[in-house]
Amino acid sequence: MKFVDEITIRVEAGKGGSGCLSFRREKFIPLGGPDGGDGGDGGSIFFVADNHLNTLMDFRHKKLLRAQNGGYGMGQLCTGKKGEDLYVPVPVGTLIYDLQTQELLADLAQPGQKVCVAQGGFHGLGNARYKSSTNRAPRQTSPGSLGEQKELRLELKLLADVGLCGLPNAGKSTLIRAVSHATPKVADYPFTTLHPHLGVVNVGEFQSFVVADIPGLIAGASEGVGLGVRFLKHLSRTRLLLHVVDLSSEDPALDIETVANELRRFNSELYAKERWLVFNKMDLLPEEEREPRCRQVIEACNWQKPFFKISAAERSGTVELCRKIMAYIETANEISE
Repeated sequence: MKFVDEITIRVEAGKGGSGCLSFRREKFIPLGGPDGGDGGDGGSIFFVADNHLNTLMDFRHKKLLRAQNGGYGMGQLCTGKKGEDLYVPVPVGTLIYDLQTQELLADLAQPGQKVCVAQGGFHGLGNARYKSSTNRAPRQTSPGSLGEQKELRLELKLLADVGLCGLPNAGKSTLIRAVSHATPKVADYPFTTLHPHLGVVNVGEFQSFVVADIPGLIAGASEGVGLGVRFLKHLSRTRLLLHVVDLSSEDPALDIETVANELRRFNSELYAKERWLVFNKMDLLPEEEREPRCRQVIEACNWQKPFFKISAAERSGTVELCRKIMAYIETANEISE
């Protein structure tokens, strides 16, 4: 399934039904008086966060959402039928913006969370409402008001515990395949990941976390170069970043600095998030060169945080890495509680 993370749609709430102009006409009751009922309220449109959805793909072919109009009022003081509300499921992590004002209307971060994005119109009044001691036979009614109409921009932020970042071809997709059941495309050329992928990593009984594979970053990504800038926002909700580095590249230290600079330029909070180095493709180096090269890169970057040495292709070191991640997440959960 293709991943869709941003879409523009139009929502139109239902119009309120007009009030009725009617007079009671019964045999032997010549002065029955007004009995026109009110109209019904128009239906509203609600967005509901659904844990079973992970893409905005459904909106690609359904750009207009309309709720039902309210029914007209009727004689004998009968009120028009209320228009049915429209409930629209969206993935958890959906941000809803008013396209005209760019105002953030809602952030649906929890399953079941609901928000009204377009209020239905108010019902019109029948002539019975205008009866008074001085106006015994009013011929006045009011129409129902229009429902809210808006252009909305929906933006989906992936909800993952761990986000993978790094240059193209660093081995992020291979890593997520090695530790989860996700199946992103893997090939020996840059930008094989065109859309984010989520994978659930099972560490033990009742122990699991969600990891997101984000398209690779390159120099200038924060200004729109390459593919990664579209997906940097997905990393903002992760608890932990894994900075995957190809240890066999010409200059791993420069690779690390390139990605770090893009994170810093895009968002200072994202740059300050907990980030671990994961030296990948250890299998491509002679065994006697692996440890010295790691130390050289750590010293060149003055790296003070945790780092790990793995080979995602051979699944070497990935079990220990996942255990450390799980321990970190559990500790973070305890602190937040």
